[in-house]
Amino acid sequence: MKSKGIFYMGRGDCGVCIQADRAIVQALDRDRYEVEYVDLTDRPECVAEAVAAGVKTVPALVFDGQVFHINFGAELSALELAS
Repeated sequence: MKSKGIFYMGRGDCGVCIQADRAIVQALDRDRYEVEYVDLTDRPECVAEAVAAGVKTVPALVFDGQVFHINFGAELSALELAS
């Protein structure tokens, strides 16, 4: 059974998010992990879901209720103001 994860990002063209995707998310074993991508600028309705999961900054990867903040790019509060 695959573990499901969510990769939250601030913008699809964000350099930090792109590097995190290339260095971390793409390196995951696809036979073991299924990752959903959520661009919070395109899907502001998901900001509350990210906050509830414990995400404070993006990019962040959430697996099994654990949040892995990557490079502390953008504060979620900045995204919430934009939504």
